[in-house]
Amino acid sequence: MKNIIIFGAPGSGKGTYSNEIVKRYGMSHISTGDVLRGEIKSGSELGHIAQSYIDKGNLIPDDLMISILAKVYDSPKGCCAAGSAATAGVIFDGFPRTIKQAEALKQMLADRGHEMGLMIELVVGEDVLMERLLKRAVEQGRADDNEATIKARFEVYRKQTAPLAEWFEREGIRHIVSWSEHPCMEQMLEAIFNIIDKEN
Repeated sequence: MKNIIIFGAPGSGKGTYSNEIVKRYGMSHISTGDVLRGEIKSGSELGHIAQSYIDKGNLIPDDLMISILAKVYDSPKGCCAAGSAATAGVIFDGFPRTIKQAEALKQMLADRGHEMGLMIELVVGEDVLMERLLKRAVEQGRADDNEATIKARFEVYRKQTAPLAEWFEREGIRHIVSWSEHPCMEQMLEAIFNIIDKEN
C-alpha cells in the first residue's frame, strides 16, 4: 500500500475518513492532532508549548512538528517498526500543513526508503465546517473549538496551508474529493476508496 496524506481544512473529516481507511486497508495512522492533544493532556513541556499556539489558532512551528512526527513514525508502536510501513502504508492526518513541512516529510520518508504515496484533499465549504466544529466542541468539550478560534484557524488555513495543495499538484499526487459532489459520508468514502484502489 502507498502512504496516504489526508488533506483538508479544520473539520473536513480527516480523522473520520482516516479511521475508515484504517478499517478497510489495515494501514497505520498518525494524527498530529491526537499526538499534540496527548502531550497537552499529559502536561508535558511540549504540551504547554503546543497549547500556546493552539489557543491563538496558530500552527505549531515546523521544526517542532517534524520532530514529533519522526519520533512517532520510528517508535515501536509506529509505522517503521518491522518494516510495516513498506507493506501496509501509513496515513498522515493533519500533516504536512506547510510547504516546508511537506518537503521535510518527503525527505524524512526518502531517508527511510519510503515515498509520500498520494494526497487526498477533502474540500468542504466553510459554512459546513463551522457547523461541524461548533457541534464537536459541545459534544467533545474541546475548548479550542470556539467560533473566534475556528475563524482564526480558517484564516491560517487559507493563507498557509491551502497553497500546499498546489505543491502536491506539482508532485503529481493530488486527488480531490468534494463534499459538493459527494454530499454525505458514504459517498465521500466511496470516492476515497476508489482513489486508493486505483492507485495501489
